[in-house]
Parts: sequence; structure tokens; C-alpha cells
Amino acid sequence: MVLGAVAYLLWGLFPLYFPLLEPAGAGEVLAHRIIWSLLVVIGVVLLTGRWSRLRSVTRRQRILLATAAVLLSVNWLTYVYAVLSDQVIEASLGYFINPLVTVALGVVLLGERLSTAGWVAVLLATAAVAILTVSYGHLPWIALVLACSFGLYGLLKKQAGVAPVESLGIETTVLILPAAGYVLWLTAGDGVAFGTQGWGHAFLMMGLGVVTAVPLLMFGAAATTIPLVTLGLLQYITPSLQFLIGWAVFHEAMPVSRWVGFGLVWVALVVFSADTVMRFRTVQRARTV
Repeated sequence: MVLGAVAYLLWGLFPLYFPLLEPAGAGEVLAHRIIWSLLVVIGVVLLTGRWSRLRSVTRRQRILLATAAVLLSVNWLTYVYAVLSDQVIEASLGYFINPLVTVALGVVLLGERLSTAGWVAVLLATAAVAILTVSYGHLPWIALVLACSFGLYGLLKKQAGVAPVESLGIETTVLILPAAGYVLWLTAGDGVAFGTQGWGHAFLMMGLGVVTAVPLLMFGAAATTIPLVTLGLLQYITPSLQFLIGWAVFHEAMPVSRWVGFGLVWVALVVFSADTVMRFRTVQRARTV
């Protein structure tokens, strides 16, 4: 429980970390996040002796994880761009509606059945997106890209069924060549920030590996030991913190129409969470009979 809560807490604090990396752009931050994350994962693999598990991953699993890696890079790039362009609140919306997008993907792609309460939650979230589209003057694409990319990423990870360390290792290995190539391209064109802004900035860029890998490993440990219902409820720590940081720290605009839109999302999440908890308790009672 503690590991899961800390993982979501750290993810929620990311909007405070990424601005420290300026003047590095979203693309450079993403590239370094991939490079240093891979180095951290290699260190973990060496310390824990997981090479045999890494080699046992099947070709099908590698293809699924390679596709997941592309979706993860889209998610990371969009999120970093949102933070660096002062759109943290819209980014938090993406992670608020992510559970509902995941449910919708299960219905559409896996043929899963949705309860009445689940349909109510999805319809409320759809209405919220419509209201926020009017409020923003455009479709909240950052939120939708974050929610859909992470939802599909989770779906592929579930189908792959690979442990967190090995999974992250394969994903970052798939992305390492484009990431390194992008950094070299920036360096050749004198557009690179890493190494030109002093040692403090360089250490913060290298720290991306730790701040990326540590929450993922904590999350992996939590996911294997506590009920998914509990883990699902803990996940709201992240967007809640992001929302508060965007509103109270970065003073992003929140007119009445946006409060209405976010309010509908929060009502949808209450309906969805209550239905999930009730279903979980029903299953638990049935197992004890």
C-alpha cells in the first residue's frame, strides 16, 4: 500500500521537476528520460540477476512491448510538452479520465461487459470532454492523447504479461536508438541543452532515469501485493496533485466552465469507483461462501 501511494505521489510531483530542466525542450527531455532510464534498469538487472528472465521473454511478448514502447514515448512526450507549456491542469484531466478510457477500451477491443453504473460514468466523462472543448475553444487533445496512449499502453502490457523490470528494460531498449540519435542531432546543430547549462542542470537531466524508474518499480511491487481495486483508487493521487500544482502553484486559468467540466469528471470517477468497490466486495463474499 505504501509503495503504491509513494509511486503515485512521485508521479504527481513531476510537474515540479520538469521546469527545472529548461531550456531543454520536450524532445530532449524525452530522449534523456529514455537513455538514463535504460541505464538504471540495466543496473537493477545486474544487481538482481534478472538476465535469465530477460532472455526468456518470447517474440510475441517483445512485439507487444515494442508497440507499447511507442505508445509510452508518445505519452511521455505529450506530458513533458504539457508541463513545459503551462498546461498541467489539462494534463491532469488526461489521467483523471484514463480509468474510464481503459474501461471503454475493454468494452470495444476485448468485448467486456459494462455495468449500468459504468455506462453512466463513461457518459458523464464524455459530457465533460464536450464542455471542456467549448471552454478551451478546442478539443482537449493533450488530455485525450495522454488518456488514450496510456490506456492502450496498459492494455498491451497486460497482454504481454512481463514483469516490470524486464518490461521497462525491453521498452527503453526499443527506444534507445531514436533517443540517442535525436540527442546527437541536437548536439550537431548546437541545439542541445545537456552539458551547456552547468553541472546542476546536467545532474537533473541524468536524474530523469531515477525519477522514471523508481516509481515504476514501486508500482510493480505494489501491483503484485495489493488488490487491483485498492491500486485503482490510489491512482487518483497523481492527477489530483497535478491539478493542485497547476492551479495553486502555476496559477493556470480555471473559469467556471472548466470547473463544471472537471466536476463532471470527478462525479464520473465517484460513480465508477463506488461500482468497482461494490463489485469487488460481492466477488469476495462469493469466494468465502
